[in-house]
Amino acid sequence: MPSTVKKRSVVVQDHKTSVSLESPFWDSLKEIALSRKTTVAELVNGIENKRQDTEQVTNLSSAIRLFVLDHYRGH
Repeated sequence: MPSTVKKRSVVVQDHKTSVSLESPFWDSLKEIALSRKTTVAELVNGIENKRQDTEQVTNLSSAIRLFVLDHYRGH
């Protein structure tokens, strides 16, 4: 069954932007936020800050996918 890509608006560093992710990644991001007692918006801001600090070439959607993957791999 193919995943449905969902586009959602998020505020990142005081700027509204849209992020497109497959439904399982949005669900996982929500689970991670709950487990860390934070919000999805705060997680996304942290991912964006790390992405900028490390000067990763990936876009925000890819950075979120890698964050979720790393979380479940235990990194």
